Amino acid sequence: MGAVQTSVWVEDLAAVRRGPGVMTMAAVLATAEPRQLIDGALFDRLVSRITEDELLSADLATRVLEQTLVFLKACADNPDVLLSPSKAVDGGWHTFVLHTYEYACFCEAVAGRFVHHNPIRTDDIRTGEALERTMVALRATGYRVDEELWRVDAADCNQCHAGCYDSP
Repeated sequence: MGAVQTSVWVEDLAAVRRGPGVMTMAAVLATAEPRQLIDGALFDRLVSRITEDELLSADLATRVLEQTLVFLKACADNPDVLLSPSKAVDGGWHTFVLHTYEYACFCEAVAGRFVHHNPIRTDDIRTGEALERTMVALRATGYRVDEELWRVDAADCNQCHAGCYDSP
């Protein structure tokens, strides 16, 4: 894949207040790896926390965090579209949100706004329509989508476990 396609970035990235662990857009453009959206130390801390909190292997926690970053990039690129995480990705989002300072800085740098996490339950989420929209938005980011972490499992009711979404 080529460079990450962007549509919602602040005009003057040099003017963006970045906190620790948030990469500039220039650093991201050279790669299509979502882990480049945050610095390595923050990435490693979040993977470690996901491993502990979600009881996952380090490899699976890494995949979850990567897809969380892709999801948040999709939310940034689609501020007026209701997007919803998969169950696995929601766990990664919860972990990142708990690192409030780094999460707020990330949101400002990537989305130009705070990407809120609001749990709701709607027919849109239950029917899978929100997941369909989310998949389109994920693919449009230019990042690899780990299909296994977004697969709908009828027994799991996809996102229905918490009904979380980005609230524009």
